[in-house]
Amino acid sequence: MRLWRKSPEMPAPDAAPPGRDQSMPLPAMHFALGGPLLRDDAGAERGIFGLGCFWGAERLFWEIPGILSTAVGYAGGFTPNPTYDEVCSGRTGHNEVVLVTFDPTLTSFDTLLRVFFEGHDPTQGMRQGNDVGTQYRSGIYCTTDQQRGAAEAAKVMFQERLTAAGYGEVSTEIVFPAPAFYYAEDYHQQYLAKNPRGYCGLGGTGVTCPIGVQG
Repeated sequence: MRLWRKSPEMPAPDAAPPGRDQSMPLPAMHFALGGPLLRDDAGAERGIFGLGCFWGAERLFWEIPGILSTAVGYAGGFTPNPTYDEVCSGRTGHNEVVLVTFDPTLTSFDTLLRVFFEGHDPTQGMRQGNDVGTQYRSGIYCTTDQQRGAAEAAKVMFQERLTAAGYGEVSTEIVFPAPAFYYAEDYHQQYLAKNPRGYCGLGGTGVTCPIGVQG
């Protein structure tokens, strides 16, 4: 999305912009899936993932069968309801993330973890490809303790595969309970469905993640 020439280090909380009380206005419908953007289905679960530019990351998740809705936003920082420009300044501490709402009878959190780990290079620290900055770090923000356990197990398993393939240490942060999620601006939601030739800076390692795979 943007290549910022700044030191990819977390900012100090007292240097963050003050933010605002108002959340971003949102469309009623999910542009790619066709249903409501905001889902509160009985039994539904939510996961939050950061794996680089959220445009391409969101598409990875809405293509999974059993996904009820996805939305992009910001998490893990200090500024309430930040704008995109504030996040890209590197001063808010937020990560670009995808909020995934899914039906656990149709798909599993393990499936989401596999898509997450295989969809980017989690060894790159505060960047993903040419996208450099704290908002592009690898992160899993868990809404249940069960998610936390599954994420930690997947990280260990994938580290073994990556090490065997010659990659370095996985830098994915796993946070439970999940920090506040702030919705991004309307034009970011399902961006690559609205702009099929738009920028997607994600690229996996080609290494498969064994979580949820039998045998």
